[in-house]
Amino acid sequence: MIFALQQEGVRDRAVLDAMEATPRGLFLDGIFRARAYENIPLPISCGQTISQPSVVALMTQALQVDRRCKVLEIGAGSGYQAGVLSHLARRVYTVERHRPLARQARAALAEMGADNVTVITGDGTSGLPEQAPFDRIIVTAAAEDPPAILVDQLREGGIMILPVGQSDTVQHLIKVVKTADGLEYSELGDVRFVPLLEGVAEDIADG
Repeated sequence: MIFALQQEGVRDRAVLDAMEATPRGLFLDGIFRARAYENIPLPISCGQTISQPSVVALMTQALQVDRRCKVLEIGAGSGYQAGVLSHLARRVYTVERHRPLARQARAALAEMGADNVTVITGDGTSGLPEQAPFDRIIVTAAAEDPPAILVDQLREGGIMILPVGQSDTVQHLIKVVKTADGLEYSELGDVRFVPLLEGVAEDIADG
């Protein structure tokens, strides 16, 4: 898998080490664990997916995380991205709107020993104002534009990585840097994520 990540343009050694140290199988269910190290997205509970490792690694590399950083993730899923970030950041807060996924993420991250990650069940579109400002914000669901409420929770000099796009077929991964003079944008490539939705999902059975 690490070779595949390098082929996709992941060069940051710390990110590669973090990917290698994060057991993706912990964040998958049943039969899909056997495919944990293939560079493909896979289904998880609540009709969601776990992103392919190359996308996780490229987003993490673009985020430029170091041990001084407090990171906010919107969309925990089963916890894989947060697990990778736990090796790089001082503190990670991750918000998930599906209660079953939040429970799964907490269990997997605890088994991994990622004690610097806090999983919160909540509405990610509101961010986490009580812990703001954040040095880094990563959003794993697509919005039409960078949400202003999240930009407001980003520290000056901070970086946000998120997919933007109005449909689920045409989305662009962008990097936003918050400066004293405003926001600087750069495009990182095409991606496909679920849409960023408001509210906490109805509590449904895993499946």
